[in-house]
Amino acid sequence: MQVGKPILYSYFRSSCSWRVRIALALKGIDYETMPISLIKDGGQQFSKEFQAVNPMKQVPALKIDGITIGQSLAIIEYLEETRPTPRLLPQDPKKRASVRTISDLIAGGIQPLQNLSVLKQVGQENQLTWAQNAITSGFSALEQILQSTAGRYCVGDEVSMADLCLVPQVANAERFKVDLTPYPTISRINKTLLALEAFQVSHPCRQPDTPAELRA
Repeated sequence: MQVGKPILYSYFRSSCSWRVRIALALKGIDYETMPISLIKDGGQQFSKEFQAVNPMKQVPALKIDGITIGQSLAIIEYLEETRPTPRLLPQDPKKRASVRTISDLIAGGIQPLQNLSVLKQVGQENQLTWAQNAITSGFSALEQILQSTAGRYCVGDEVSMADLCLVPQVANAERFKVDLTPYPTISRINKTLLALEAFQVSHPCRQPDTPAELRA
């Protein structure tokens, strides 16, 4: 069915969408962006049209090779299996386990707890503290893990799926005014990664749906 380019349903500020944008950039996959605003119209992710694309009513979703995939790590693993170069999962099973551990820690143990849908539940006055606690608790564990796995990047000296999760989560931490001083390894790796082209072109400030005042 799919003849044209892959279509990424994305929101510029969504950290889960950013993970996938980095993977697409690293692998040199040309795609079209279908912006889904999580704010406009009460949240376009709740529309009937988008629910048909992703029943979870979340971004990202990627239409590719005639299928639609609706979870960021599942998308990245599919891209890895179908377009293996450059690789985002190390060949060594033990290093691969480290990459998946870090990816799951962020994607399952930090990001969902400070996600927009959760913050709406805790009340306006508690949102900042709630998000900061979720992130600092996860980052304390992550900093400890990285001390044994990191080289130049999260796991050794090759960019992996773990790095694709790290950078957007650090951006979330900065947005929620988390003090990153206690996390020198996280900060160092983040800085190194942000210098890479794939992390720059995929950045929230350079997306088709980035508001003018946030563009870089």
